Amino acid sequence: MISKEKIKKLLSRNVEKIIDKERLEKLLLSGKKLRIKYGVDVTSPMLHLGHAVNLWKMREFQELGHKVVFLIGDFTTRIGDPTGKSLTRPLISKKQIERDAKEYKYQISKILLTNPSVFEEHRNSEWYDKMKLSEFLSLASKITHARLIERDMFQTRIKKGKEIYIHELLYPILQGYDSVMLKSDLTIIGEDQLFNEIIGRHYQELFNQVPQCIITTTITPGIDGKEKQSKSLGNYIAILDSPKEKYGKIMSIPDNLIISYFKVYTKVPLEEIKEIESDLKKGANPRDYKARLAFEIVKIYHGEEEAKKAENEFNRVFREKKMPENIPSYRPQKKVYNLVDLLFESKLVKSKAEARRLIEQNAVKINGKVFNDWKKEIKVKQGIVIRVGKRRFIKII
Repeated sequence: MISKEKIKKLLSRNVEKIIDKERLEKLLLSGKKLRIKYGVDVTSPMLHLGHAVNLWKMREFQELGHKVVFLIGDFTTRIGDPTGKSLTRPLISKKQIERDAKEYKYQISKILLTNPSVFEEHRNSEWYDKMKLSEFLSLASKITHARLIERDMFQTRIKKGKEIYIHELLYPILQGYDSVMLKSDLTIIGEDQLFNEIIGRHYQELFNQVPQCIITTTITPGIDGKEKQSKSLGNYIAILDSPKEKYGKIMSIPDNLIISYFKVYTKVPLEEIKEIESDLKKGANPRDYKARLAFEIVKIYHGEEEAKKAENEFNRVFREKKMPENIPSYRPQKKVYNLVDLLFESKLVKSKAEARRLIEQNAVKINGKVFNDWKKEIKVKQGIVIRVGKRRFIKII
C-alpha cells in the first residue's frame, strides 16, 4: 500500500503530463501490481542522462513492487519509427540489432532492478514473426489514415514536400499493438512517443483491455544549453561515461541549466533546490553549485567515493592548473605526424574535421604550448603530453 502523499510525489517530480491520472492514482492506492511497458528500438546502444529520466521513474515504481516489462523492438527496429526524423531511417541488420540489444540491456541494468519479481523481458518478434498478413491487415483496418497522418513529423514532412513511406505510417500500429500483447497498465515515455502510445490505448480498448495510463517526463537541453541531449550533437552525458567525464561535462554546462539539472538529474529535495535557486538569484557563485550538482550526479551512478575522486581530479586540473594524475598513454606508429592525423588516430577527436576545427580554435596544446596550424607536422617523442580542450589528454610512449 502507498500513501496519497507518496503518490503525489511519485507523479509530480520530473513528470510533464499524465494521461488518465485519476485512474492511475486509484490503481496505486489499490495496491495492484502494475505492468509498466518499456519498449525500445535498439537503434543505438548509447544511453544518456536524458534517457535515464524515464528509467529512474520506472525504478521508483519498481521499488514499490511494480513490474517493468522491457520490450526489445527487434521487429520494429527493422522498420524504424520516424519520430523526430525528417528522413526515413536506414534499415538495420539482425546481427546489429542483437549486438545492440545486449548492450542496451547492460546499460539499463545500471538503473533498473532486474529481479524477475519486478522485471520481465520480451521481444516483439515473438508475435510479429508469427503474425499472418491477414491478421495484420485486420489490425490496420481498425484505424484511419486521417488519424495516422496527424502525427507531427508526418505533417512536417508534408509541408517540406518530403516522402512518407507506407511502412512508416504503419509503425504506430505496431507499437500500439505491443501494449495489447504486454497487457500494459502504464508506460513512461518522452513526449515524442505520446502519439504511438495513445494509439496503444486505442488498440487495447478494441481488444477489451483497460487502456494503459501514460506518463511523459521532463526533457532538458543538453550540456550546450540548446538542443536536447543527442549523440550526433555531442551534447550528452552518457550513463557509461566515467566519473571524471561526467563531472567535467556537468561543470561545463551554462549557468542557466543548474536548477533544471538539479531537479531532473539528482535526488536533492525540491525544498533544498529552491534554496539553491534563491542563493543564485542573490549573487552566489554558480561554480560552487555546479560543483555540488556534478558531485550529486556522479554519486548516483558511481557512489560517493568515486564522486569525491572526480571532484579532486577536476580541481587539480582546472583550479590548480596541474596535469591529471592518470593520463592515458598512446603508442604512435610513426615518428612524424600531421597533427590532424595524430589527433584522429589516437582517438582524441571523432573526426579529422573536428581536429582541424579545434586546432584553429587554439584548443590543442602539446606540452602546454598552443598549436593552431592544422597543416603542421610534428615529431612525436617519448613523454610529450597532448591536450585537446579541457578534458582530453594523452601521453606519448
